[in-house]
Amino acid sequence: MKKIGILAVQGDFAEHIQSLNKLKVEIEEVRLPEHLNDLDGLIIPGGESTSQSRLMDIYGLNTPVIENVRNGMPVWGTCAGMILLAGKLVEPHPVPLGLMDTEIQRNAYGRQVDSFEADVSVPCLSGGNFRAIFIRAPKVVSVGSGVEALSWSSDGDIFAVRQGHMLATSFHPELTNDLRFHEYFVDMVNSS
Repeated sequence: MKKIGILAVQGDFAEHIQSLNKLKVEIEEVRLPEHLNDLDGLIIPGGESTSQSRLMDIYGLNTPVIENVRNGMPVWGTCAGMILLAGKLVEPHPVPLGLMDTEIQRNAYGRQVDSFEADVSVPCLSGGNFRAIFIRAPKVVSVGSGVEALSWSSDGDIFAVRQGHMLATSFHPELTNDLRFHEYFVDMVNSS
């Protein structure tokens, strides 16, 4: 059975654990570099991207995460995770991991009080629209030629992207009871 790690230094990692438990997936909470050993995939959860970035640096996780993903380990970033996976940010901080060919704007839809839910179309998922929860959500400003948009608004805002073995969503699937995005990522891991 494949094992998926969840970055557990800050943010809503517990919610991802609950979702993966429902899918009967073997899980490892990642807090130190050695927790990345023998993983088949990694989730970087939503939370506060600056705090996550600082804690990853303190615990020595940046370089091992980058190396594992560059060596083909599937990774999924939700909200703050999307920010950390980015190649470039509009803002100067935090410094992203530089893994995806994306430019991201933090808190693009406003502050905490501006959080919202919306039904979004995700053509790669069967079963109709996905009820997405946006909390201080990032916005995809631009993508490189190797990045596929998986979900977008009628205004052209991109909500989910995939670049090979890397997946990122600006919203929080882990805060819903809809497991389709978790199933999608598990399929990515199983086919890697």
